[in-house]
Amino acid sequence: MTELTGPGEALSRILEYPAADYHDKIAACRKALEGFRPEAAKQVAEFEEAVRDLSLEQLQELFTRTFDLNPVCSLEVGWQLYGEEYARGAFLVAMRRRLRECGIAEKGELPDHLIHVLPLLEQMESGEASLFCAEFLEPAVQKMLASIEGKGNPYEAVMRSVRMLVEAWRSRSLAEVSHG
Repeated sequence: MTELTGPGEALSRILEYPAADYHDKIAACRKALEGFRPEAAKQVAEFEEAVRDLSLEQLQELFTRTFDLNPVCSLEVGWQLYGEEYARGAFLVAMRRRLRECGIAEKGELPDHLIHVLPLLEQMESGEASLFCAEFLEPAVQKMLASIEGKGNPYEAVMRSVRMLVEAWRSRSLAEVSHG
């Protein structure tokens, strides 16, 4: 498995469609988060335990049912914020430009998908990351989480972890901006 560059990259890997190494990605994500945000690592550990005995086919079915067949939990930030409005197109263009500027390759999903956005946050300057989290990511992630909260879906723990990571980036960025 490739070396992870940071907690956002690690978390983005378990928001990809499950492949044969999915359980390894979950373990790597938990380990990557332990040093950055231990409470987020605990959420991933909860997810890890919940899906430990699922086959690859069962994991894929759970993922598809949670994110692909459930538009209210789509992992695309722009969809959560704008739906099919024209503003989403502009958001996608801006995201694609930022991904290119930061050298982040698109992996078969639209540029506003969390698998791209989380690693992008690690590349942004503190102030930009804080504003991006406040304006776009926090409201989108809250909508995603609300759509599965309290329904017994193991991915709820993953989305809580995403929310914690976003809050950490925003807080850290705000502290750096106010002291820098």
